[in-house]
Amino acid sequence: LTRLSHPGAPGVMYSVSNDIDIYSLTVDSRVSSRFAHTVVTSRVVNKADVVQEATFQVELPKRAFITNFSMIIDGVTYPGNIKEKAAAQEQYSTAVARGESAGLIKATGRKMEQFQVSVNVAPSAKVTFELVYEELLKRRLEVYELLLKVQPQQLVKHLQMDIHIFEPQGISFLETESTFMTNELADALTISRNKTKAHIRFKPTLSQQKSPGQEDTVLNGNFIIRYDVNRTLSGGSIQIENGYFVHYFAPEGLPTIPKNVIFVIDKSGSMLGRKIQQTREALIKILDDLSPRDQFNLISFSGDATQWKPLLVPASAEDVNQARRYVAGIQAQGGTNINDAMLMAVQLLSNANRQELLPAGSVSLIILLTDGDPTVGETNPARIQKNVQEAIAGQYSLFCLGFGFDVSYAFLEKMALDNGGLARRIYEDSDSALQLQDFYQEVANPLLTAVTFEYPSNAVEEVSQDNFRLLFKGSEIVVAGKLQDQSPDVLSAKVRGHLHMQNITFQTEIRVAEKEEEFQSPKYIFHSFMERLWAYLTIQQLLEKMILASDAEKQALETRALNLSLQYSFVTPLTSMVVTKPEGEERSEVAEKPVETGGCESLPLSRFHTMGDRRSRLTGGKGREGRGNQPRQTHPQVGCQPPSGPLPALTSQPALPALGTTPAVPAPIQAPPVILTLPGQSVNPLCVDIKHSQGPMNLLSDPDQGVEVTGQYETEKAQFSWIEVTFKNPQLQVRASPEHVVVTRNRRNSAYKWKETLFSVTPGLNMTMDKAGLLLLSSPDKVTIGLLPWDGPGEGLRLLLRDTDRFSSHVGGTLGQFYQGVLWGPPAAADDSRRTLSVQGRDYSATRLLKLDYQEGSPGTEISCWSVEL
Repeated sequence: LTRLSHPGAPGVMYSVSNDIDIYSLTVDSRVSSRFAHTVVTSRVVNKADVVQEATFQVELPKRAFITNFSMIIDGVTYPGNIKEKAAAQEQYSTAVARGESAGLIKATGRKMEQFQVSVNVAPSAKVTFELVYEELLKRRLEVYELLLKVQPQQLVKHLQMDIHIFEPQGISFLETESTFMTNELADALTISRNKTKAHIRFKPTLSQQKSPGQEDTVLNGNFIIRYDVNRTLSGGSIQIENGYFVHYFAPEGLPTIPKNVIFVIDKSGSMLGRKIQQTREALIKILDDLSPRDQFNLISFSGDATQWKPLLVPASAEDVNQARRYVAGIQAQGGTNINDAMLMAVQLLSNANRQELLPAGSVSLIILLTDGDPTVGETNPARIQKNVQEAIAGQYSLFCLGFGFDVSYAFLEKMALDNGGLARRIYEDSDSALQLQDFYQEVANPLLTAVTFEYPSNAVEEVSQDNFRLLFKGSEIVVAGKLQDQSPDVLSAKVRGHLHMQNITFQTEIRVAEKEEEFQSPKYIFHSFMERLWAYLTIQQLLEKMILASDAEKQALETRALNLSLQYSFVTPLTSMVVTKPEGEERSEVAEKPVETGGCESLPLSRFHTMGDRRSRLTGGKGREGRGNQPRQTHPQVGCQPPSGPLPALTSQPALPALGTTPAVPAPIQAPPVILTLPGQSVNPLCVDIKHSQGPMNLLSDPDQGVEVTGQYETEKAQFSWIEVTFKNPQLQVRASPEHVVVTRNRRNSAYKWKETLFSVTPGLNMTMDKAGLLLLSSPDKVTIGLLPWDGPGEGLRLLLRDTDRFSSHVGGTLGQFYQGVLWGPPAAADDSRRTLSVQGRDYSATRLLKLDYQEGSPGTEISCWSVEL
């Protein structure tokens, strides 16, 4: 049998020959009150005259539970049956003994898992695959994120994705991002929304799916929807559907609580190299984000543990600068003594507490970063967990970060959960420092402590977890339960918590009948979704409690989680789905939920988005313009116009070399650091060469446009080490370095590698990047700003500007000044290739030279320009 691969959305993939044709692929995702129900349906036909094998693969989020799978072959349905793991094991034990039945689900990276099943397809036969999965979207750094994979690997006649979102609170923000979109494909994307509903549809034609000049598809990558809902300073939003309720709590406007934070950093030998370098980089940025009201300290450990200061210190500018210097000097060597380092951190806080050095009402956090298991001192993980839990005694919260796959994640997870925190894996990649910074941002701003939810005992039952140690800014607490049969017409709820210096109670009352009417639209929701949301949330919390429970308690928790998993047909760590196959196939197959372990069970998927093969340039909705027909700028002019028409020859004839000498090889023409089209000039641009630079430069700023561009120029290397673009509306920052691009919004970082496609639609701003690496930041009423990793002569980061007629009269900065009005002096009497350029009362000498134009990417084209030095 010929075996090739065919993926579709979200991550649907088949192993197919060219004779297996996918004639239809649809994804229908309905998000009702944060709960996402996604159905992936794919139809294939075997056009060959022999049997072919097709392997169906779907990538789905790790937090999702598969709820159904079926294959329809020649009108016969072969379902997936969800059973207790032990029962499923019996059903396929023979296949396991033959080594044929590897699990159908495996982890494929940071956020995704892969479901896979194979089936033989007879000649001319058709097969329909359908997979259903569900997840509760988690609010993180002020957004919910729905991630879908799009990978057909062949052209599909009918390809359609529909995402429906219904949020009764109202949608406050919505953006889409994809890593495969082209200008042609952008026409296949439609987004419509009103106050409470949004519909995103992606329906490309066959011609839109094609790579330029080829017959293969460009669809290969991620499709992401991010959104948030309206909030007030209240007790949250209670929603009701079909006898179940969900309570979302994330009040706006609360002040943050001062924190005491101790960073415990592994500097053992295994951290040597890139890990310790990225850790230092992340810590330096994290220290800068500390509030002046915070206190902090640092502990580094290998075989021994060392604390930076004997006491907690305030996050003053002076102390933060000292800490930055200390962090910059941390070197990796030695073993791993986690036990002593953790007990030292707890002792620091306890001593400060006894001496009344912790501010009243403050929150104390310990953040541990390690990349390996303990090797020095106490090395028994269970004893370390016990020692730490007894020392903390419920007074402080512990957060554990496992760097890479050489550390036991289960060890760190239990230790964190034992002490009111959580664990997170940091993946070894070029963005590891950003992962560390992102995690810190999630816990950097505590709003409430000791949060409890109270409901009338005669109104609700089977309520999920209703008490929480901490609420952080940008997150959300979710509580769900069942209404009693004879519950009152009005449901009341109280949420109690502690602010910095006082207690606070939020009270909410809702009319049950009115709330139930909100979910009567069958077009936007699936039936009984809130009951399934409650079951999903309850199972997730039971699985977490099992980690902490004693053996006696664990059995009761497992029994309840298993019963719910079976009742609601969820593939969880306690259940398996047995996929039946037609008679004559070699075996049934089993799908099991992977769990996070300490080993490298799968290769980590880079956070940098996988991009499709694109050869067309994204231009923010505008076509590529020829060199000689660029649009004329409309800025008002001061003084005489620069010379128009073709420029005279730039150089005289070179002298002939003397006999017996070798002619010198001319230096290659360089690309200038910056090329600007002068106001009112359409042919001869201005090439800016930066010769003098100390520290970050204000390249341009326009308060009316709400944009500022800064950069660090290294004169020795003759290149920018970074360029940063900051927008006021939307509040967003783009920082480009030679390695990658980092987009920051609401304290949330997203990193992208150069020369990988990106298409992001945010209210007020579009971001596009093509395979040449040209990143364009554009908006219908703003100047278009471009960033490019130029790799031709004079390599380095480059800046380009388009639509500069949109600059206001208040534009300024090293480059912005040239859009304020330019005075040209007359040509020099002896050399008409030299002129004087006056800008805001300052004179610059301008010389006509040949330069490489980098604006369309490598290899660049030669242009004549007026060159000035700054």
